[in-house]
Amino acid sequence: MDFVNYLYIAIRAALDAGKSIMDIYTDPEADFEIETKADNSPLTLADKASNRLIVSALSVTPFPILSEEEKEVPFEERKQWTTLWIVDPLDGTKEFIKRNGEFTVNIALVNKGVPVIGVIYVPVRKELYFACDTLGAYKLTNIDSASQPSMDEMHRKAARLPAALMHQGVVVVASRSHQTEETTRYIENLRKKGQPVTLISSGSSLKICLVAEGSADIYPRFAPTMEWDTAAGHAIAKAAGCEVYHIDEKTPLAYNKEKLLNPWFVVKAVSPIS
Repeated sequence: MDFVNYLYIAIRAALDAGKSIMDIYTDPEADFEIETKADNSPLTLADKASNRLIVSALSVTPFPILSEEEKEVPFEERKQWTTLWIVDPLDGTKEFIKRNGEFTVNIALVNKGVPVIGVIYVPVRKELYFACDTLGAYKLTNIDSASQPSMDEMHRKAARLPAALMHQGVVVVASRSHQTEETTRYIENLRKKGQPVTLISSGSSLKICLVAEGSADIYPRFAPTMEWDTAAGHAIAKAAGCEVYHIDEKTPLAYNKEKLLNPWFVVKAVSPIS
C-alpha cells in the first residue's frame, strides 16, 4: 500500500502545531505551566496545545494515534493495529523551556512495525523534514503554517536528502541533554580506528535529521528514548539511505512494541563509512 497521500495531512498538522507552540514560546507574558510527568520529564501548555491540534488533524484518517500526551493504550488493543500514527507533539520539551529553539514536532506513520512516513518540523527555524518510503526524504526551509503550498509545490521546492555535504573524518552528533559514559566510550572507539572524529551536539529529533541530511555520520544513543522520540526521524533517515539500528548495528528498531521504550541505538548510513 502506498501511504504518500497521508503525507500532506501530516505536514499540515505539524505546521499548525508548530504555530500553536510558537504562539506560547514567543509570548513574553506566557506561563509555560510546567508539570512533571510520571517519568519526571516536563510537560507544558505547548505540549498539550500541539497535541490537541495534531490529534484533531489526523483523526480524519483511518489510522489510530499513539501520542506521548494521550492516555496509554493497552497492548492488547494496540497489537491489533497494523498501521498507526506515532506522535510526539513537542519533542525536546527541555529545549523549549530553555528557549534554545532545538525542539520539534514529530509525526510518523508506522506500518507493520516499520515507519513509512516521517514529518519533523522545527518551528523556530521554520525548517521541515519530510519523507515517505515511496517518495524519498526532503528538507524544506522557510515554511510555516501561514504558507499554504500544495504537496507538489513542496516536493519541487524541497532539497532531496542526503545533501552532498563535505566534511573531514567522522562527524558524530550527540545529545545536548543526555551525554553518557557509553557515548563517550563509543566515540573513543571510533577515534581508535584512526579517523579524526568531530563531535557536535543537538537537541530532540534534530540529531537523527542531521545524519539523514549528511551533516553528521553517526548518532549513537545510549540513554532512554520512547518510540515517539524516534519514529518520525527513523522514517526520514530510512528514506535518505540511513538506518536506525540496535547497538548491534544490524537490527533496525521496530515500533508498536509491547513496551514502548526503545533499546539503545545507532543512526548511520546503510553503507559503511569509509
